[in-house]
Amino acid sequence: MFDRAALQAALAVQGTVVRVVIAEVKGSSPREIGAAMLVWHGGQAGTIGGGALEHLATGIAMNMLAGEEARRFGRWPLGPAIGQCCGGAVALLFERFTQSEALPEGVFVRPVMAETAMPLAVKRLLAAQRGSGVKPAPQLVQGWFVEPVAVAARPLWIWGAGHVGRALVSVLAPLPDLAITWVDTAPERFPSMISERVTAVPVADPALLVTHAPRDAAHLVLTYSHALDLELCHRILAHGFASLGVIGSATKAARFRARLHDLGHSHTEIQRIACPIGDKSLGKHPQAIAIGMASALLKGAGEQGKRRGMAG
Repeated sequence: MFDRAALQAALAVQGTVVRVVIAEVKGSSPREIGAAMLVWHGGQAGTIGGGALEHLATGIAMNMLAGEEARRFGRWPLGPAIGQCCGGAVALLFERFTQSEALPEGVFVRPVMAETAMPLAVKRLLAAQRGSGVKPAPQLVQGWFVEPVAVAARPLWIWGAGHVGRALVSVLAPLPDLAITWVDTAPERFPSMISERVTAVPVADPALLVTHAPRDAAHLVLTYSHALDLELCHRILAHGFASLGVIGSATKAARFRARLHDLGHSHTEIQRIACPIGDKSLGKHPQAIAIGMASALLKGAGEQGKRRGMAG
């Protein structure tokens, strides 16, 4: 998806940015249609797959930054000619953005080369999107690139900025469909550098913030204190939530369930808590736990997306 927030943040600092997006794939490719990177003088963010293709694309983007060219489109075979052996071919769309431009919302549609009238096939895609509310997949249609704009519609609250919390945020922060709120007890609990995508909230009593969370938020509880974890669970259960995961052992899970039952929560609600969280087969290293939790979140989002698609 078109990551409007990331581009806006880069433009605020850099002034001018070239966005490179994979517009078409034939055969094997290191990334999918819609994968994008941002390039500015002295740096870049995101990836279209690395290797020779990304090196070539970065060079083109830097040339566009040095000149006035606003848009470029090209196709490249991923073979010996550019030093890659994927065997497929990709089409890349390069677009130069400046701070003064209004960025698109909803669905971003534009011709990839010369300005032409919008094809009927594109008009039908947009009409179908308006009718169903389901955004189309990124795709090249008769010389026009159709790309949904990402919206951070999935609120995720992460409670705790220890080793696992930091690993988890580093894994999840780049994902454009998550709005992450990160809570801990003091400013020094957080790392010095935090992604602009993440809202860090230091507060002496984190449990008081639960009522400020959206009722459809996902929660991951992994503070330094079992007592605080329990209090957060107690308040989240009473408040409402989309999902709730708590770091800990099977023993901790059993104790929490018993205590929460004593606090008046129903068996059905308590059973919605995932504890332990992560993937045991990956091990107990913070990054391994984070990868397991991130995988579970993404799988859950994928299943929700399928259900919405079938309903539409």
